[in-house]
Amino acid sequence: MPEQTFPEPTVGALIFDPKGKLFLMKSHKWHDRYVIPGGHIELGETAEQALIREIKEETALDIYDIEYLCMQEFIYDKAFWKKRHYIFLDYACRTDSTNVVLNSEGHDHIWAAPDDLEALQVDSYTLNALAKYFEKHGKRIRD
Repeated sequence: MPEQTFPEPTVGALIFDPKGKLFLMKSHKWHDRYVIPGGHIELGETAEQALIREIKEETALDIYDIEYLCMQEFIYDKAFWKKRHYIFLDYACRTDSTNVVLNSEGHDHIWAAPDDLEALQVDSYTLNALAKYFEKHGKRIRD
């Protein structure tokens, strides 16, 4: 990949199954912390189109009920394996399936109940998106 010259817009999603459990995956790019799936917006795509495509590529899951949550700035944070400047557009959505097929972005995954999150090593940007989701929907994590 050539040297970065501009911030990169990306999308990611909190994915909830029919039982209300949250999909999280471990990624070597995030120092083996639990993160949400997502990736870059390609030329000609809307953010939602990119989200649907990225989730399908990384997890094989189909998503629906897509809800925009927040934007986060990621500027050369050591939480990622490479020096990058990202603009994260975070969403929440639903899926009817729990049959996950991970690509090379993730090496492990779980479906976690909100009460289970405190015991997991979850990336701070994922926690920020979760906090925004629970703020909108009347719940809390990690008080």
